[in-house]
Amino acid sequence: MRALVQDRYGSSDVLRLDRIDRPTPGDDDVLIEVRAASVNIGDWHLMTGLPEMVRLATGFRRPRRRVRGTDVAGTVAAVGVNVTRFQPGDEVFGVCDGSLAEYAVAREGTLAHRPAGVTVEQAAAVPVSAVTALQGLASVRDAGPGVRVLVIGASGAVGGYAVQLAHAWSAQVTGVCSAAKADFVRSLGADVVVDYARMDITRSGERYDLVLDTGGNRSVIALRRLLAPSGTLVIVGGEGGGRLTGGFERSLRALLLSPFVSQKLTGLAATVRHRDLHTLAGLIESRAVTPVIDTVYPLADAATALARLTDGSVRGKLVVTP
Repeated sequence: MRALVQDRYGSSDVLRLDRIDRPTPGDDDVLIEVRAASVNIGDWHLMTGLPEMVRLATGFRRPRRRVRGTDVAGTVAAVGVNVTRFQPGDEVFGVCDGSLAEYAVAREGTLAHRPAGVTVEQAAAVPVSAVTALQGLASVRDAGPGVRVLVIGASGAVGGYAVQLAHAWSAQVTGVCSAAKADFVRSLGADVVVDYARMDITRSGERYDLVLDTGGNRSVIALRRLLAPSGTLVIVGGEGGGRLTGGFERSLRALLLSPFVSQKLTGLAATVRHRDLHTLAGLIESRAVTPVIDTVYPLADAATALARLTDGSVRGKLVVTP
């Protein structure tokens, strides 16, 4: 089968389209014929091996897993003997190992049936980004209308879903983005949009019940200025910072400081689970949430999609089809 592989860390130049053996599912696994995949900033970190702390889990000198990609949508080709929720022919979406390929293997608990009326491209754009937003806004879902939510990085993959989810739950949503993407963020449901180039949001004097920060370049102390006395700060990902720890040190600082202040300060490393995918499927079917796709690339151009993840041009998700 064809797959996007790498044998060393580096820029998108280390990626190449190659023919490799089709993976074999284990007893608890599902073999998927990939019909669409999407790329995430986590794929970029695995490609570059940055920050270097990620290599403790992925391989110090070279990536242990050669095929990139996590988000997937496709058709079940085969199932392991212990799999009960899926059978060959089912249309599914979720996460797997190596989705930038013609076939990939996933654990049963990381998949759900594709929602009715949703294309494979849209379904592939959901899993990691939308689940991250869903888990990051957990305290908003049951809080009732009027909760004040700030999304920093509101035009990105996670931020875009966060704006839509908060709006669906009747929160008052403020989004931070560039001026060029302001109308886009308003279209997602933001009540107020702040241009980060014209205003330092941390010095605005506004206070929020929840701040979801996907931007990665503001200190924990500065972000605390945005919180109500009992507010929650959720730091997503680890962008910015040095080569060793990147921006993950902000999450660590938040966790260390949280016990000593009235606010809840935390970092989020989302785990994609079937129940969250099922929740999102319902929200998408009801049109409360719509996957937003910037560009669809063929598998041969998947390296271009990964290169675009850090150039600031993307609105929503980048999708790859075999």
